[in-house]
This record gives sequence, structure tokens and C-alpha cells, in this order.
Amino acid sequence: MRPSTMTHCRACGSDRMFLFLPMGDHPPANMFVRPEQADQPQPAFPLNTQACLDCGMIQVADQIPDGFFRHYLYIPSGAATMHGHFEGLAGVLADRADGGLIVDIGCNDGLMLGFANRMGAKTLGIDPAANLAEKAAQNGVEVHVAYFSPETAGEVRAKHGPAQVISTTNTLNHIGDLVGFVDGIKRLLADDGWFVIEVPWGREIVATNQFDNVYHEHLSEMSLRSLVKLAERTGMAVVDVTRHPVHGGSMRVFIRKAEAAGPPSAEVVRMLAEEDAAGMNDQATFESFAARAHDIGEALRKILADLKAEGATIAGYGAPAKGNTLLNFFDIGPETLDYLVDRNPLKQGLLSPGKQIPIHDPAVLADDPPDYLLVLAWNFFDEIRGQLSAYEADGGRFILPLPYPHIVI
Repeated sequence: MRPSTMTHCRACGSDRMFLFLPMGDHPPANMFVRPEQADQPQPAFPLNTQACLDCGMIQVADQIPDGFFRHYLYIPSGAATMHGHFEGLAGVLADRADGGLIVDIGCNDGLMLGFANRMGAKTLGIDPAANLAEKAAQNGVEVHVAYFSPETAGEVRAKHGPAQVISTTNTLNHIGDLVGFVDGIKRLLADDGWFVIEVPWGREIVATNQFDNVYHEHLSEMSLRSLVKLAERTGMAVVDVTRHPVHGGSMRVFIRKAEAAGPPSAEVVRMLAEEDAAGMNDQATFESFAARAHDIGEALRKILADLKAEGATIAGYGAPAKGNTLLNFFDIGPETLDYLVDRNPLKQGLLSPGKQIPIHDPAVLADDPPDYLLVLAWNFFDEIRGQLSAYEADGGRFILPLPYPHIVI
């Protein structure tokens, strides 16, 4: 059995690891259950949230079963917000590539690369999920089906040549061996190329109480300083960063081989200073974060219990991984939520991990609307609210769990 805590930071190598939020045993947050398997035991592992007090990265030990990502159920295409976001990213990458090869690691269903292809870019995806590679192929995106490693990098370079741009969006936070991963990047990347990472920003996670961003597949919630130190450790350098609102506040980090890198931009310096000011290296910061997470649980459970006592019906909107962290940590199950709805057809008809709440197509809301919807996919609330304007006009109400639980007025 793999250890449930870490002794050293996977980004900077420090041994100053602080366990601040143990959340008990959780199943993998995307390990959905078929109804006929509901009575079978589901694997669960301790979710022990730690912070590195040298670089500010939040992380959990790697306990995911081998091969887990070969059949994966998260896809970004279900959210209209992500279409616009990835179209913008594709434009940025195409400009940097300037006709050279763009490789997207963790390309999923090929949404971003599809936009890049339509811009005339030369692209290749790498992803271990064969089921998603099939969807990407339907969108005209070529995918090399494999986990990314130095060996994979060598195979791809031998076949396709060096990459001018390598991108990875919300994938680096799934990687256990970050140093090995970046070694693979260096092998595949052209000497004057760009490595572009997009992940949720750790400072925003702490500032807005996003404890639910932690789950076994999200091994790391990265600070900018953690990426600076990882780059330095592997012969690379962070040269620029931009901020983006998706997923509760993300950063897009631009990295080059050290010999091709100039000095860091003013925005890199500014964001590092913001992390320092937020206390991202201070134990007290994470102790306070943990206390707020527990307070959120008490407040949310009280709201739901009071509504149920009044006879209200409640369902959940979204079955995201972060929602499963919240439901399992706060022990909220089918006794409280009648069902969940999710636009991702891969999740419909299944049961949520751990709590085994049935997941339906959102069309059920028109037939038998609940009085309240707990929005588990809170990072897309504006989009969800727009889609459900008729539900709200008919008296339906929304409950948002973060940054602090409240009924939307």
C-alpha cells in the first residue's frame, strides 16, 4: 500500500511538509459507480492535504491505482465557458509556435487542439485515455495514446520532430513525478521552444476556500513559486505568467529552457510578491484555511438540514471531482440530495463516488424541478444560472457552497 503522506515536496524537494487538512478516506473523485455495482466495495484512500512551507504548493500523496487515467470521464467540452477559453489559448499557442509543432499533453477530447487546427496550426495530442482519444479523432485531432514520460517524449520526437510549443492544461496537477515529467518536456521541446502550463492558482485556492480542489487525482495545487522552483531544479526558467478566471482563478505559466530564457516578466515578480503577502509559506495560513473548511461544512450542513426540515426538495447541479470531495468530506448523500445532474453524457446513469447519488441529464429539471439546487460545479455558476433562467423564474433557488455557503438571492 502506498504511503498516505509525503516526506518531501514533489516540486522543490523540500522536507518542510505540513499536514493541515486530513479529510478521511475518499474514493478517487472520478471513479463513478455503475448502478449494478452499487453493492460492491469501492476502493478508498486517505486524503491527507499537505503544504510545502518552502514553495507554498498544496499536495497529496499519489495513491491512484495504476492505469486509472486510461478510461477517464472528465471532458471540458460540456462547459461553454471552456470553449471560449480554449479558443483563446489556441491562438496564444499558435502565435508562439509560428508554424512549428504544438503538442498538448493531456489533450482530453481535443477541444483546444481542434481550435488550433482551425487556425492552421500543426498539432499533436498526447493522452492515456483511449476513450477520449477516439472523441478527439472525431474532431480531427491526432492523439498519441500514452502516459507522458521521457520515453514517450523520445518516441514522439523521433516520429514528429521537436515541439515548438508544449502545452498542458489542468494536467500537471495530476502528475506524481514532476521532475521526470519536466525531463520529458526538455527531451521533446525545441531549444528555443515554449512550455505552457495552465493550472488553478494556489493563492486563489487558499483565498477563496477551495478545499474541494484537492482530490486524489489532483496531486498538486500549484503556487507560482512552486513552478519557479521546479523549473530551476530541472534546467528551465519561468519567464511569464497571465491570470485567468476559469476554475476559480487560474494561471498560465510560460517556461523555457534556461539557456533560451530571458529575465522574468513584471507579472511574474508581482504574483510572487502576492503569494508572499498571502503567507503561502506560513504554517498559520494553512491552519486558518483548514479551520475555514470545517466551518464551511458546518454551515452548509445546517442550511441543507433546515431546508429538509421545512420539506424542501434538493438536488445537486454538476458531478465534478471537486463536488465529490465536498460531498464525501461533509458526509452529504442521497438522504439530502435526491439526485445530481450533469451535462457530461459519460457520467449520466452512474452513481457518484462514495455517496452513490444518482446522476441524470439536466433535462430532468424541467420535468420535476427541485426547490433548491446545490451547485457543486460552482466555478461555472454564471453559465449554469443562464442555462436555468426558467428554473429560477419559476421559483427555483441555488445554493452556493463556496467561498462560504449561501442561498443565492
